[in-house]
Amino acid sequence: MKKLGKPTGFLEYKKDEWESLTPAERLKNYKEFHKNFSVEKLKEQGARCMDCGIPFCHSWGCPLGNLIPDWNDKVYRGQFKDALDLLHYTNNFPEFTGKVCPAPCEKACTLSINDSPVSIKLIEHEIIEKAFKEGMVPPLPPVYESGKSAAIVGSGPSGLAAAQQLRRAGHKVTVYEMDEKPGGLLRYGIPDFKLEKHVIDRRIKQMEEEGVIFQCGIKAGKDISLKYLMKDIDAVLIACGSKHPRDLNIPGRELDGVHFAMDFLSQNNRRVDGIKISKDEEITAQGKNVVVIGGGDTGSDCVGTSNRQGAKTILQIELLPKPHEQMDTTNPSWPDWPDILRTSSSHDEGCERKWSISSLEIKGKDKAESIVVEEVEWSKPNPVERPSMTPVPGTKNEIKADLILLAMGFIHVEHGELIDELGTNLDDRGNVIIDKNCMTSVKGIFSAGDSALGASLVVRAIAQGRNAAIGIDKFLMGESNLPDTTLL
Repeated sequence: MKKLGKPTGFLEYKKDEWESLTPAERLKNYKEFHKNFSVEKLKEQGARCMDCGIPFCHSWGCPLGNLIPDWNDKVYRGQFKDALDLLHYTNNFPEFTGKVCPAPCEKACTLSINDSPVSIKLIEHEIIEKAFKEGMVPPLPPVYESGKSAAIVGSGPSGLAAAQQLRRAGHKVTVYEMDEKPGGLLRYGIPDFKLEKHVIDRRIKQMEEEGVIFQCGIKAGKDISLKYLMKDIDAVLIACGSKHPRDLNIPGRELDGVHFAMDFLSQNNRRVDGIKISKDEEITAQGKNVVVIGGGDTGSDCVGTSNRQGAKTILQIELLPKPHEQMDTTNPSWPDWPDILRTSSSHDEGCERKWSISSLEIKGKDKAESIVVEEVEWSKPNPVERPSMTPVPGTKNEIKADLILLAMGFIHVEHGELIDELGTNLDDRGNVIIDKNCMTSVKGIFSAGDSALGASLVVRAIAQGRNAAIGIDKFLMGESNLPDTTLL
């Protein structure tokens, strides 16, 4: 049996990452800021893959089942077209995951037990970028037409993955999107400095050349009903995401200057795209004392965007305790995702961060002027009871804040006209219930991505979009030849 990679590569080469522009340089605009990575250095990174026998990166860490050791080997050998084919076999959009995925595969890498893991995300990104530059990503229209049709509601990563798979299976596919352009969260949620939108546009162009039809500015359930869709369409996929944000019900929440993070981020993405924002609707951090409530990726994106808008000060607060800076006995062990402190590029650009902080009240006359917070203490981890928090006496503090951004996550899909008309069963969290084929309780209507999972990762959304395509293909044709990478 052929050995993968270079047997001694992990001993000879250290993990390497992209070089980046300095914070001062990258704060001048909203462009991505990683520098080019040479082919020779990329081969060295591929050589670090250990041929470990049981690739936990692929079998445990990656929801898509990416064939990571195989394309690492191809990169090491300089066989980039083969690496691309292996990458695309499991992932429709490696250019998205290569930029914004937190890389659970790297946390599951065998080498990470006692060393830095293989640079999987970097290698994935460089494979697909090299492929686009060299014209190796042509449209792949179907060989034959099935005569069947499918409608996709939502053009985020899940809807796009399902649409491309179904079109390549020969079905007529129409994607309905409520926003001005397709992409969903990728376009109007993730800042351009993490994912420039021309990256989405070039993939949409490929899909259109394959025959996928995009209808934007149409809200399903309002502008077009499910009943109308089902009249001429053989199957419908609901992939409109988990857009209902978690709110903060404290005194002063209603004041001007308090906004959901996604309203702030999506508006800025539109501004960067050249869309004019009216003065009375504008949300800006320029010259303001910004408080971001929520310590996750969305909160980090608010920090990076606020810095680029020229915020006076930025404070990010989190209710939960500060994670450990390194793995210890209280953290999940390999190959699970470790609960450790993460510092993003946005944090490096400048902000203050605090943990175990509870928000009590927002003060101001007509608009927010300050926020009252208090330190809390959390109970020790207990396998029987959920952790509880108690206020720390004497720690109340009033902080200047004229822009407060709520980045506390999302609860479930919006329960508006579409879900009401659908009448499908929902789980206790308000997500759409689906079976193993991603079909809802209504025959012929499927759901995938955050609509069914709740807010999750882009990589999980793509994986479930692909699974939904298989389920729809089986429903339409009785069987499916689409690759089921969950079985790999």
